[in-house]
Amino acid sequence: MKCNYPLAIGALALSLGAHTWAQDSAAQSSASPVYVVYDTGTLGGTFAFGAGINNLGWVTGASTNASGALHATLAPPGALIDLGTLGGENSAVEWPVKNNHGLVVGISESAITDPLGETFSCADFIPTNGHTCLPFLWKNGLLSQLPLLGGNNGFATGVNQAGLAVGWAETAVHDRTCVQPQVLQFEAVLWGPEADQKRVLPPLAGDSTSAATAINDAGEVVGISGACDVAVGAFSARHALAWVNGKPIRLATLGGEGWNTPMAINNRGLIAGFSDTAGDVVGGVLTPNSQATIWTAAGIVNLHTLPGDATAQATGINNFDQVVGTSYDAAGNSRVFLWQNGKIYDLNKLVQSDAPLYLLATGDINDRGEITGLGCVVADGGCGATPVVHTFVAILAPEGAGRDWQAADLTAPQPLSATMRARLAQHSRLPHRTSEPVPAP
Repeated sequence: MKCNYPLAIGALALSLGAHTWAQDSAAQSSASPVYVVYDTGTLGGTFAFGAGINNLGWVTGASTNASGALHATLAPPGALIDLGTLGGENSAVEWPVKNNHGLVVGISESAITDPLGETFSCADFIPTNGHTCLPFLWKNGLLSQLPLLGGNNGFATGVNQAGLAVGWAETAVHDRTCVQPQVLQFEAVLWGPEADQKRVLPPLAGDSTSAATAINDAGEVVGISGACDVAVGAFSARHALAWVNGKPIRLATLGGEGWNTPMAINNRGLIAGFSDTAGDVVGGVLTPNSQATIWTAAGIVNLHTLPGDATAQATGINNFDQVVGTSYDAAGNSRVFLWQNGKIYDLNKLVQSDAPLYLLATGDINDRGEITGLGCVVADGGCGATPVVHTFVAILAPEGAGRDWQAADLTAPQPLSATMRARLAQHSRLPHRTSEPVPAP
């Protein structure tokens, strides 16, 4: 694949067609958008989330079923499809997937016990029960494994309209920068477009590992590079990067030593994600202090947090440069934000007053401005001691809807129970642990 990476807004022609609303919205810099939220339901369990939403309005994510297993899902309007697993109990789509041709990638627990006792990257997102975790491609109703790199585990994050998928996979190399139980090195992978095609995207010089987190329709890939660590963010995200013709190029950060992670890239070359600021390592321990960010031709831009919050991460971006993400207060309570035209909005303040869900975390936004993520079901007690969490989809309210569509003015995040914070952390790109020691060089 030949990739010319401009990292410049407007450098690429939009290939997805014009959407009247999105063009009009960009011109309405002084008007707050108004949204209607609906609940896509579950596979019979009490937990579901949306990670991606394409331009057809199809949502990818995961849901628990009646037995409590978590399965990857695809939700065309009015339906919820169980994508199944690769032999284990659990699977999920954890990153934004924008493919409009029915291709979905994600991760699945296998039925094979991990021979090295690793938990790999997947264990911070889905239960793996001591089994290996495999990257999958769902196509024409069938789930298949994407090729590995000689190790036992892999993780798929995105697939573009041409059928090129990205993620990372273990090699057979025992990496001395790994922190137990992780043992093997992992590297970023570009899969496809044919089923048996794979290409390694190497880390920056001096780093041992890499991971690809997103790809756009021009084939531009972004991701992370660093130490093996515990194979989940932290020092494995020491550097944010893009690959230009297969070569890693370092992107700017906000000065932190870890958790520098691009999450999505649009077809204009604009990247959304998050980055630690200076001071995230104190006494040899890494404690994340991430801020939501975008990367442009001019460098990195700090989108900050919602007022009063401590950390934030941008998770999705569309081709009209609207960004969605999650903002956290110091106690770990969260709420959803929309950033557009230089302004940041609390999405819970922009929805109908009788919304069925209190919005907690985002996944993605499509070119029609539709947003997905997860939220507490209000009718089941909200975010209390035994929260019920479902996928939300937020669509623009009918034209002319008044300000009475808005919820009550919430000046702070809704306090979450310990159960809810733990469940939210499972599908956050920030760690379950409050801090991590610096791995050996």
